[in-house]
Amino acid sequence: MAARAYWQGQIRLALVSIPIEVYPATRSGAAISFHQIHEPSGKRIRYEKVAPGVGPVDRDEIIKGYEVSKGNYVLLDEEEIEAVKIESRKTLELVQFVDADEIDVLYYEKPYFVVPADDLAEEAYVVLREALRASRKVGLGQLAVRGREQLVSIKPCGRGLVMEVLRYADEVHKAQGYFRDIEDTKPDKDLLDLAATLIDKKTAPFKPAEFHDRYVDALHRLIDKKAKSKSNKRIIEDDGEPASGGKGNVIDLMAALKKSVGDDGARSPAKPAAKSTPARKSAARKTAATRSRKSA
Repeated sequence: MAARAYWQGQIRLALVSIPIEVYPATRSGAAISFHQIHEPSGKRIRYEKVAPGVGPVDRDEIIKGYEVSKGNYVLLDEEEIEAVKIESRKTLELVQFVDADEIDVLYYEKPYFVVPADDLAEEAYVVLREALRASRKVGLGQLAVRGREQLVSIKPCGRGLVMEVLRYADEVHKAQGYFRDIEDTKPDKDLLDLAATLIDKKTAPFKPAEFHDRYVDALHRLIDKKAKSKSNKRIIEDDGEPASGGKGNVIDLMAALKKSVGDDGARSPAKPAAKSTPARKSAARKTAATRSRKSA
């Protein structure tokens, strides 16, 4: 296998140990990074280590510090930091199993492929994979890598297993703090039916290759054009989409959903307009009653 293993060791389940190798399942190939350039000279900008009131400092004079209050630091040298690092172990012990849908999506951070280290490990590997699949469970454990301990999950993926690094509880914001002001109300049934119809109409198998980062694609085109032109003249990329005029923020949700669904009568809810009439009449009666109370 050409890729370099992220971790090598064994999965331990009670008295059973399975030699494995772990490989990154993702890559950052789509990202584009820029350097800062001094335009008149074309030279790349470099940064010096400086201290306010002191100026440039040598690397061997730099030490790490943790800010405990504004401008006050606890200083730690490398030996002190190294002393508290977790010893890298070659065993990932599965200490708990949970239902596959019990882990909130907010906790998943990064996936890795888990493969058997050799032919002898394959039988036990397959047994673990199929046992997890049959029980619809996810195995949990902690992996010591590079001095830190990571919470990870193990679950089936096709013919193999995937290990996903999970965030710890103190790394995830509580959703309630962001959603508490959203009213707990039931949506209008007609609107809900139209939205469900639209979802059904646009439902299709997930094909990741069909999606692209259009910003990255545009940057690649721009860079290619400038490289071929051998000029620093500004080139503006036109995405072909009209700019928003800032109007139309207030919309008729029913009309927008109907327009989105289209004229596919076979899949549209039966007589949505007739269902919505009582709601409009009710609203009209409330308005009339309010006016009569004000006039009185």
